Amino acid sequence: MRCILLLLDGLGDRSHPVLKGRTPLQAAHTPNLDAIAARGMNGLFHSHLQGAALPSELAHFIMFGYRIEEFPGRGAVEALGEGLDIREGEVALLSRIFSVSEAENSLILRHEDPALDRESCRIFQKAVGHFRKDGIEAEFRPTQGIGGILLLRGSVSSAVTDSNPIIEGRPLMEVLPLRSMAENPRARKTAGFLNAYLRWSYRTLSEHPLNSKRLKKGLPPINAVGTQRAGMLGRLPSFAEKWGLRGLMIASGAVYQGIGQVVGMETLKVEDSDDPGRDLRQRLEMAHKARAFDFIHVHTKATDEAGHTRDPLIKKRVIEALDTALDYAVEEILPDEEVLFVVTADHSTASSGTMIHTGENVPLVMNGKYIRRDSVRKFDEISCATGGLSLVRGRELMYLILNFLDRGKLWGLMDSPDDQPFTPGRYSPLRLD
Repeated sequence: MRCILLLLDGLGDRSHPVLKGRTPLQAAHTPNLDAIAARGMNGLFHSHLQGAALPSELAHFIMFGYRIEEFPGRGAVEALGEGLDIREGEVALLSRIFSVSEAENSLILRHEDPALDRESCRIFQKAVGHFRKDGIEAEFRPTQGIGGILLLRGSVSSAVTDSNPIIEGRPLMEVLPLRSMAENPRARKTAGFLNAYLRWSYRTLSEHPLNSKRLKKGLPPINAVGTQRAGMLGRLPSFAEKWGLRGLMIASGAVYQGIGQVVGMETLKVEDSDDPGRDLRQRLEMAHKARAFDFIHVHTKATDEAGHTRDPLIKKRVIEALDTALDYAVEEILPDEEVLFVVTADHSTASSGTMIHTGENVPLVMNGKYIRRDSVRKFDEISCATGGLSLVRGRELMYLILNFLDRGKLWGLMDSPDDQPFTPGRYSPLRLD
């Protein structure tokens, strides 16, 4: 058997008055998701702790069975996903150019996502592209729009705080070592270097001729760099080593391509169009045909992006569009007895409030020949709570997948030097001579 895990990013939500006290998923017309729930075993899922709001990359990492302490950091993950050459010992930070103003000897964020044409964007990014000081080198590598990856080389550490406050009207923050690494020489040196780079970038961009032209046109200057989520690659056991499954990631975003590489899955990059339902159908077809893999992760970002609009009606419509694609799952995947089909989300993205992501549980359903069917008939955050899976957290999801693939190992048996959770292990046959 093999597993197809469909992840509807940011699917969970809150109740909304405009939906008569329901979530967008509860309010949406989802005959295919409901059919999958009616044929399966349901529950709720949280990749970490109830109430904890996680970013997608960390939620995925924990979902795949890794410890939160092992996470290499978003900067490193996204650098990999963007195809950048990042090596062990280098630090990568998410970075962007934006607009600030001076006030009381600080820099106040004014426009965190300024409109900027591609040519101007590249000119500004090139201006702050290289900086050296005290044996450390910084290189700004552009990615999408005003964004980029700041790569640090030298005696550096990823145990540093962010400088980008994200919220407009707040000051850029001094970079500091994390408290647990406050006395670490590398962390302290890295923090000091980044502060020097940020000050240099501000001076360099403020004096750039292109900003003089912008000011004459009444446009805000692009005069600062903000950094966040420092990361550094380390050595991790691959997904196959941990779970005995050959994995494939089918996703569009760079961060998901990166997380697939971090855990040693093969990655298949797909493109998003203006038709999320069609996109999802194509990905499900790819997954069903990928018989060389034991675990296929199918991802769509459409639900998360809809949540970020802060309009629950938009999210409801997107969920309904995705549901139309799931007739393929109902008609082709569910009847296949050699497939364990799992549907869930990585986190909740609320269509209200100020939080980027929120910490509510998300619905989960599993379909396969070894599951217990329960009485749930609708796939949503409340109905699934009554299902046979109850609450599933973190790496429990992978243990359940092994169990329903009929590949779980009896605890305590040792058929290899590593106490892995799957069977058969990587054993050596006894030789007669």
